[in-house]
Amino acid sequence: MKVYEFCEGHTPLFISMPHDGTIIPDALEARMTERALQRPDTDWHVARLHQFAAELGASLIRPLHHRYVIDLNRALDNATLYPGSSNTEVCPSSCFDDSPIYRDGAGPDTTEVAERIDTYWRPYHQWLQQELARIRNAHGVALLYEAHTIRSRVPRFFNGVLPDFNLGTADGKSCAPALTQHLADQLARIEGYTYIVNGRFKGGYITRAYGKPEDNTHAVQLELSQRTYMDEDHPYSYRQQLAQQVQPALKSVLTTMLEWADSVKSIA
Repeated sequence: MKVYEFCEGHTPLFISMPHDGTIIPDALEARMTERALQRPDTDWHVARLHQFAAELGASLIRPLHHRYVIDLNRALDNATLYPGSSNTEVCPSSCFDDSPIYRDGAGPDTTEVAERIDTYWRPYHQWLQQELARIRNAHGVALLYEAHTIRSRVPRFFNGVLPDFNLGTADGKSCAPALTQHLADQLARIEGYTYIVNGRFKGGYITRAYGKPEDNTHAVQLELSQRTYMDEDHPYSYRQQLAQQVQPALKSVLTTMLEWADSVKSIA
């Protein structure tokens, strides 16, 4: 069974889209609530939004299955990403609005969770590790970009309206300080959008696990507000005009990463 799509690039940039998948197996759908079947917490249209990635020579990986099947951006032990805040699990039990994903008594047991981890989680992470190693060996530096989107209002996780661009570097631990600064400077130059660095979203498990600047592997997460490119309510329609406006801004962030990598290599 195919569980992800991968495309190898020729630059130091590797784009991961762990919440872009939408497939839920039929047998699993039958156990889910009507609300969950709408897939409200999907990072909708992320691959379409980043269709320019090939122009940048980036490697790219995206899962085919939905985050309700397995959340690829969570630790296997369900370690809390944000202490004191509400968190979801590697096999989520609730939607972001706190409504249940499963009908009464239909949630997965420990055996099923372990099977899903082996089927979906481990292959994705094995490929992350292999591709980052290949890129670092080929270019001397590897850049991991975690592409995420989320509703602009999710009271369970944050108050008020989320900024448009939410850059996370695990409080500066997942990439070189100079890269964080370059990206912050670029975000500040983008007109018409708000941004924050290491605000409510500082990077999930993948950013924190694979960002190792001491080993020349630099990871950043960008959580984009969905109001910048789509309808945030069901059926979650892609809004072409809005998307065309925000795509150059997204591309500028990735270009900034590549330019920074080139400057590091030239110094070395």
